Amino acid sequence: MAKARSAPDVYLLLSIIFILVIGLIMVYSASAVLGFHQFGDRFYFVKRQVLFAALGIGALIFTMNIHYSHWKKWAPLLLVTCFGLLVLVLIPGIGVVRGGARSWLGISSFGIQPSEFMKLAMILFLSKWLSEKQQTITQFTKGLMPPLGLVGLAFGLIMLQPDLGTGAVMVGASLLLIYTAGARLAHLGGLAMLGVAGLVGLILAAPYRLQRITSFLDPWADPLGGGYQIIQSLFAIGPGGLVGLGLGMSRQKFSYLPEPQTDFIFSILAEELGFIGGAALILLFLAVIWRGIRTAIAAPDTFGSLLATGITSIIGVQVLINIGVVIGMMPVTGITLPLVSYGGSSLTLLLTALGILLNISRYSR
Repeated sequence: MAKARSAPDVYLLLSIIFILVIGLIMVYSASAVLGFHQFGDRFYFVKRQVLFAALGIGALIFTMNIHYSHWKKWAPLLLVTCFGLLVLVLIPGIGVVRGGARSWLGISSFGIQPSEFMKLAMILFLSKWLSEKQQTITQFTKGLMPPLGLVGLAFGLIMLQPDLGTGAVMVGASLLLIYTAGARLAHLGGLAMLGVAGLVGLILAAPYRLQRITSFLDPWADPLGGGYQIIQSLFAIGPGGLVGLGLGMSRQKFSYLPEPQTDFIFSILAEELGFIGGAALILLFLAVIWRGIRTAIAAPDTFGSLLATGITSIIGVQVLINIGVVIGMMPVTGITLPLVSYGGSSLTLLLTALGILLNISRYSR
């Protein structure tokens, strides 16, 4: 094992902390009205978010101090466990339906989302596989198809819930990792065309997905139906202007924008803190991605480099999709904003993954 530095990447750590603090503030601001109306407690959501943030910080500290090479041994078991949970969640009576998707395991309002944990488990396993078989990755049958088959199987199980947003993040991050490992662009391009054809089939097979596509292209064609969320999101972002209406002064959180503390929390942030606040948050995310890429480049071995790439890709792809949705550039997919949106499984998982990334930075050349 390489000798560790005295501390992890301080810029990466500070960026994570700043984003997490902004997230806690915005969860309270965005959810206070909803929490009071539904539960008689305007602190209902933020108290739970603080609890999960504390658990996540504990996990971050733990993984930041465990040599990343240990995850190579545990990666197969973690992947098999996550596959088992994805199957378990589909069983009626065991899996809990929320928001129209059977994607939760738990009791009452507390639960975990196995698809969230599959994102990290898949990245861990692919990093192990590709670091050991990198010399075959340019071969379509022996090198490329096995990892893609695993990704496709996991995506299929996630889509049975269905949860297109989480599945898209997992696939996007996995493909970036596979490409970084040396896969031929011609192979990936051909498979991407097949994937687009499959996506069209999925859209046509479920009317609500087709509605989301058409609503994204012209939300005002159905302003009270499929286009409602995007329109209300834009009504939040537009009045925010340069400096915003002021923290806590959002109007759209008063039952206009559905679930403002989760998928569309960036809309509330832009309404209250304006272009400056939104740009500052995006710059913090870019700082995380930049330091993640730098960590991947400077990692002491192939496994560490690929693992850093995969974790950074999860953050980057998820941020891109979420902000793309709330500004009307992508169809609504139901994906949260990393470290900012309300959600226990996502927050805990991401902080755990970022702890691993921080650990890799301690051994960078």
